[in-house]
Amino acid sequence: MKNNKTEQGDKNIVAVEEALSKSEQFIEKNQNLLIGVVAFIVLIIAGYIGFNRFVIEPREQEASQEMFMAERYFDQDSLQLALEGDGAHLGFLDIISEYKMTRSANLARYYAGVSYLNLGEFEEAIKPLQKYKRKDELVAPMALGALGDAHLQTGDMQKAADYYEKASDSYANPLTAPTFLMKLAMVHELQGNYQKAVDAYERILRDFPNTNEGRNIERYISSAQARINS
Repeated sequence: MKNNKTEQGDKNIVAVEEALSKSEQFIEKNQNLLIGVVAFIVLIIAGYIGFNRFVIEPREQEASQEMFMAERYFDQDSLQLALEGDGAHLGFLDIISEYKMTRSANLARYYAGVSYLNLGEFEEAIKPLQKYKRKDELVAPMALGALGDAHLQTGDMQKAADYYEKASDSYANPLTAPTFLMKLAMVHELQGNYQKAVDAYERILRDFPNTNEGRNIERYISSAQARINS
């Protein structure tokens, strides 16, 4: 005589067999559809790999070579030539336009924004900097900081503060974060938000004490605290 456990086990086996049978029937009934779906997925993956290998990668190499002269002009502070090219070589604006979807075009957006910023064309600087895709851990905070600089120059101190804060928070490294924390504190002081300025200064003291900003930060803290108490 079977006990309850044995009967339950038999029922479970039957249920599994029924489920497997239904699955087999479904596969047999929809075999062509399933093969088509698998083939479509394989085709998509192969297409993606092929597109990257035979289209994007060659264009990436070409874009990088084409941008060499623009970067050289940028380093020499020949910013108009860096932006627009010299007739024989492409400028950053050409790279952005002609080599879409490449890393070089993305980097060119940063260079173009900084070039416009240094030329005093602050509204123009904002456009490419906003489109820069922030992937590089060193360039990304610089792009955010440059956006802060551009907005500060246009008189939008709140946006400037927001971008300086993002530049210091999102990529907190000792090369860039202290610089943008100082700028953030400066904007807070211009707005009369002295406690927020103190908070930014104290973060430099706490997190980046051995940087140039950190070594002299205590006098800034004292000055801002004095304004709070005045």
